[in-house]
Amino acid sequence: MPDQKTGLTYAAAGVDIKAGDEAVRLMRRSVQSTYRPEVLTDIGGFGGLFAFNAAKYHEPVLVAGTDGVGTKLRVAMLTGRHNTIGIDAVAMCVNDVLVQGAEPLFFLDYLAVGRLAPEKVAEIVAGVAEGCRQAGCSLIGGETAEMPGFYPPDEYDLAGFAVGVVERSKIIDGHKIVPGDRLVGLPSSGLHSNGYSLARKVLLEYAGFSVDTRLEQLGRTVGEEMLEPTRIFVRAVMPLFERFEIKGLAHITGGGLTENIPRVLPAGCAVNIQQGSWPIPPVFALIETAGGVERAEMLRTFNMGIGMVIVVSAAEAGAVMDDLAGRGEKSRLIGEVVEGQGVVSYID
Repeated sequence: MPDQKTGLTYAAAGVDIKAGDEAVRLMRRSVQSTYRPEVLTDIGGFGGLFAFNAAKYHEPVLVAGTDGVGTKLRVAMLTGRHNTIGIDAVAMCVNDVLVQGAEPLFFLDYLAVGRLAPEKVAEIVAGVAEGCRQAGCSLIGGETAEMPGFYPPDEYDLAGFAVGVVERSKIIDGHKIVPGDRLVGLPSSGLHSNGYSLARKVLLEYAGFSVDTRLEQLGRTVGEEMLEPTRIFVRAVMPLFERFEIKGLAHITGGGLTENIPRVLPAGCAVNIQQGSWPIPPVFALIETAGGVERAEMLRTFNMGIGMVIVVSAAEAGAVMDDLAGRGEKSRLIGEVVEGQGVVSYID
């Protein structure tokens, strides 16, 4: 009970303002490391200022995306490792912006915690900053909310918001896709940030593994595999925009290839995916066998090893793959566009 002479305080209610100030101090260097020249403000202001250079474009269009990390956060809490989960928050947003043909400009994060531990918050935000550096965008703002009684003391939630820009005439929306076009796949780093409710159910309940269980087929612990950060595809894909006619892009998130590719297909088009045309990472085979999950369910839940799909003409497919290879990217020709009504079929 509070002292009757002093009365109840915010800290006594569970919100520590001094801890929040310390968290800002600890994260300052990480945040500043993401600043592009267009950033006009420093950390701690009421809003982030970004001097967007509209003169570079004839008709600039801003593209915005927001997402969260989902139940992958539970794995971070189980392992006590919080320095990479922020990369996932950035990746889920900037990859979605990228598929419209846009360059990510800046990012904002939202972190809600049960109890504000400055070192943990700084660790999480350091991951966000790393994601922003990989994407070439600036972390210009965010919110860290201490919410006692809403979240348990050691739990948190993390989400983000990204803004990018594209010339109106260069927006990629799939309308140029026609039957005969090819699908080039870029590999994922593993589970990315999708399907974790099923992945956790299989690996940590049905199979009886813990996050510390080391498995030979994974070459590391279950926790390390599940925390592998989502790939950020900005540096791999953006150079293609100036060299080729990229007709469509699909970020393979929840819903897998089955649900995400149709989002960019125009009327009258469907897709045939060639099974076996890319290596499926071991974690997916582990989930499939340990959980008795049907292949169709795997394909509409997980990325299965393909994190981004690029749709190009048959004439340019080889050159696109050569360009990617020249920059160290191991792309795969995984299928083609056919006549149909937005369905993804898997063929042998």
